[in-house]
Amino acid sequence: MTTYRISSNINKKEILKKIGSDIVGIDIMQKKMSLHFIFIKELKLEALIILKQDSLSVGADLATPRDAITCIDKLYDCMLIANTKQLELLCKKESIQPFGLKNLSNELKQYLSTKYFSPKIMGIINTNRDSFYEKSRFDDSNTISQIRQMIDDGANIIDIGGVSSKPNSIGVSKLEEMKRVRYTIQQIYQNKLYDKVIFSIDSSDEDVAKLALDNGFSMINDINGAKNDKLLEIVKQYKAKYILMHMQNNPKSMQDNPTYSNVIIEIEEFFKDRIKKLNSFGIEDIILDVGIGFGKKLKHNLALIKNLKNFEKFKLEILIGASRKSMINDIKSTLPEDRLPATLAIHQNALLNGASILRVHDVKEHSQMISVVEALSKTYYE
Repeated sequence: MTTYRISSNINKKEILKKIGSDIVGIDIMQKKMSLHFIFIKELKLEALIILKQDSLSVGADLATPRDAITCIDKLYDCMLIANTKQLELLCKKESIQPFGLKNLSNELKQYLSTKYFSPKIMGIINTNRDSFYEKSRFDDSNTISQIRQMIDDGANIIDIGGVSSKPNSIGVSKLEEMKRVRYTIQQIYQNKLYDKVIFSIDSSDEDVAKLALDNGFSMINDINGAKNDKLLEIVKQYKAKYILMHMQNNPKSMQDNPTYSNVIIEIEEFFKDRIKKLNSFGIEDIILDVGIGFGKKLKHNLALIKNLKNFEKFKLEILIGASRKSMINDIKSTLPEDRLPATLAIHQNALLNGASILRVHDVKEHSQMISVVEALSKTYYE
């Protein structure tokens, strides 16, 4: 007899088919193969006791604070550890329970109804002279040739931006931003490049967005998190895709000691609030961006990348943009031009943790990486 351990990233359904398991059995066994770790914040003591008992009754477990037995506090944080089948059983049990457990049941149902999105690459084109990575800057003489190269290299989306949002950067006037992006936008339209890939405008200004949308663009990348109602009206009018990004403060001050009590929960609450606002404008085609490096310390960035699956409950695509950013320098001292290997490592982990769109400077290398990740997710054991 020979045994070997199956990787958590392997498509286990394929293995079950290879073995010759019954079709119904495959569905049942698959649900027992994925273990979920779900952090629950501020659960009432009564709910904690019920959930602990119910978790154990279905074969799951609930990690609780040591002092919960003393009943000193009214609210407790805890960790639910369960496979998919056990979560389904808990959803039914908690749906009839008091003390807020019915709401927990609804959240678990959302979590279980995760939607799969195929990986996409968003190439970065900066039409300015001050973005942090010099090789991402292009002018009227070479922008279109670079866009064509990105298309050939495998880009699905290309993001055009005229204003740097690096730490300590200062914004420019509407007139200056328009001047920086106008030629590129018009050339994209004249060459009908919008027929080949999706074009995104990296702007929070409604007039710049309108110019782009009038010229074949179909996506708005708004780092300011849906603050500009005039921009949202334009997004609604053109039925454009909208990237909702989280940023603490603004580019000039965002890295001045950013703090969170719990970065995952705070950004989740931010998304809930802003998605509700976007929906009120009739905007539903939304992409979420947790904003790596935008008002976050290294520990916040790492926590977000490791816990992206938490945001899958929104059933929206998740974008990650860590390309050559300073979080890499915080781990190992390197200049932006030397950060490609680390960028690929971060983005690979992001893909495995739930991201589906990678915003990158290096399209060709990311296209290769995604192909390898997809190959490794298949089952080869013959």
